[in-house]
Amino acid sequence: MVDSANPFFAASALPYQLPPFLEISEAHYRPAFERGFTDQLAEIAAITTNASAATFDNTMLPLERSGQVLGRVAAVFFNQTSSDSNEFTNALEEELAPRLAAHGDAIRLDPALYSRISTLHEQRGSLGLGDEADYLVERYFTEFTLAGAGLSVEDKAILREYNRRLSTLTTRFEKNLMADTNDLAVVVDTLAELDGLAAGEISAAAQAATERGLDGKYLLTLVLPTSHPYLADLTDRDVRERLLAASRARGIRGGANDNRALVIEITHVRALRARLLGFASHAAYVTADETAKTPEAVADMLGRLAPAAARNARAEQADLQAALSEDGASFELAAWDWAFYTEKVRQQKFDVDTAAMRPYFELETVLRNGVFFAAEKLYGVTFTERPDLSGWHAESRVFEVTNEDGSPAGLYIGDFYTRDSKRGGAWMNPLISQSTLLGTPTVVCNNLNVAKPAPGQATLLSFDQVTTLFHEFGHALHGLFAQVTYPKFSGTNVYRDFVEFPSQVNEMWMLWPEVLGNFARHHETGAPMPQHLVDRIKASATFNEGFSTSEYLAAALLDQAWHRIDSDTVVTNVAEFEAAALSAVGLDNPVVPTRYASTYFAHTFAGGYDAGYYSYIWSEVLDADTVDWFTENGGLTRGNGDRFRDRLLGVGGSKDPLEAYVDWRGRPAGIEPLLERRGLT
Repeated sequence: MVDSANPFFAASALPYQLPPFLEISEAHYRPAFERGFTDQLAEIAAITTNASAATFDNTMLPLERSGQVLGRVAAVFFNQTSSDSNEFTNALEEELAPRLAAHGDAIRLDPALYSRISTLHEQRGSLGLGDEADYLVERYFTEFTLAGAGLSVEDKAILREYNRRLSTLTTRFEKNLMADTNDLAVVVDTLAELDGLAAGEISAAAQAATERGLDGKYLLTLVLPTSHPYLADLTDRDVRERLLAASRARGIRGGANDNRALVIEITHVRALRARLLGFASHAAYVTADETAKTPEAVADMLGRLAPAAARNARAEQADLQAALSEDGASFELAAWDWAFYTEKVRQQKFDVDTAAMRPYFELETVLRNGVFFAAEKLYGVTFTERPDLSGWHAESRVFEVTNEDGSPAGLYIGDFYTRDSKRGGAWMNPLISQSTLLGTPTVVCNNLNVAKPAPGQATLLSFDQVTTLFHEFGHALHGLFAQVTYPKFSGTNVYRDFVEFPSQVNEMWMLWPEVLGNFARHHETGAPMPQHLVDRIKASATFNEGFSTSEYLAAALLDQAWHRIDSDTVVTNVAEFEAAALSAVGLDNPVVPTRYASTYFAHTFAGGYDAGYYSYIWSEVLDADTVDWFTENGGLTRGNGDRFRDRLLGVGGSKDPLEAYVDWRGRPAGIEPLLERRGLT
């Protein structure tokens, strides 16, 4: 008997089909997944058993309409596993991972379905379908072919086992990382040891300790990257060293949460799968369906940047050592000293004190008067909080987004505070994706990990956290603005090495005078941030870029190194492999650690950026060129916003992204603006 009370079995009746979180219980997930699997396989069978010749209407349209129950439950469930997990969701995710992999294979490797798609692919362009429909056929054919749809029956069986194994391994990697990140949070006994932190940060550390039963102590929770933001402010060198050591110890301590064996097995199985699919490496397999096309193209670009970044980092290191000596210290600069002395040198060279900016970056004001304000000015949209609508957690907040003409754009949900049940980092994901074919609207989410102070204390953001909020909101806008026919193209469903482009562009508005002047207000007095602070930040734009570019490139090149190994190579020691990979590209400076070491590199071993972490700087070429265009054309104007929305954000994945870029810009992007921005000229 069908459980008609299960909220996933039909589209939600709430505004914008917002999932009814108050009605959803853990008991609904497994039955909804079971129903979702069964329904979609039946829908696919109806396509493949159709005796009529393949047409767009009897093949592509029902394929695009299939799997709606599965899509609804998966969106909500995986949002919960990343933002508010528990023992039940962790166990169910591990159980579901191989089943989801098998389900995907059952569709992508179905020979009858592939045959019908291949037929339409041969006929595309002559059927009068239109550009978006033609592109839909092309994308399905390419993706199914790369997924192994043309393999023999025997090879498909091997492929299914590889995919099943990888789904289990990557899920386990993420769970181990979350558990080790929580376990390694640094306990501090005295207030004196937190000297240099702001009152709100100290309050957050005390609150985090209390929540773990450590009354009277302070708990410094870890962030996902190697470097912790508190390293710039803590005056106690021993605490800085403990904090960085804890960050770098994730996944290498032995025991249940050790990720070293998983890293080795994941990369080996990926290499085996790539060989089965006809590629020399996993990196070759991945980039074949990205704008980069080959790992050699990635290596060429990263290789052009790495020597200059390493050179600049060494020059910065010398400056920091000099500042350290002027302080009367006799020790050599270490990795845990870099951020602290960087701020000292920044102040000496540019009279910039980033800590002095925190009182001007109060979360609520940044959100409403900065992030939302820029979007209102550029795109004509308005944001209205909907307290009558509930998110998945008491701290998640729902906003309705309305176009200038009063038409609905969608819902935006923000969940900004860290908690033990939330994975590290910051991200955007959709809950409901727009499609005119399905009649679905848009609901998008942003998750951050800002430390929550005690009740009554202001949430003051660092400069980097403000940048992150603008960045993730750029992804949200990409999801909100895409207007496409087919679900496959909705929102941010674009090539991985293009997906970061809109988010990086949105960062530019943080320091745009009209925007900054509207949100950078002292949280107690309301006074605007002094202009001299703004001017000095801009003057120091390339300061410390050697470090930031080097630590990023080290991670991107490490990701490439792991995924360019062939199937005959089996790594036995993770630390030795890392050291050799970084030495080979000249980024093995121990004072400048890679942004992510392998055992906590969630992007590449659990987050879908495998062989694709290069995409941030690859997209930044487009981003830097775009910032130049906005600057040259008047900046924050509705005309500029409409053009960018209509020709880039609005197309979603419905056309080749580089074609969309040329359509908007009038020419391909050049690399020179990126080199100048990062001080690499």
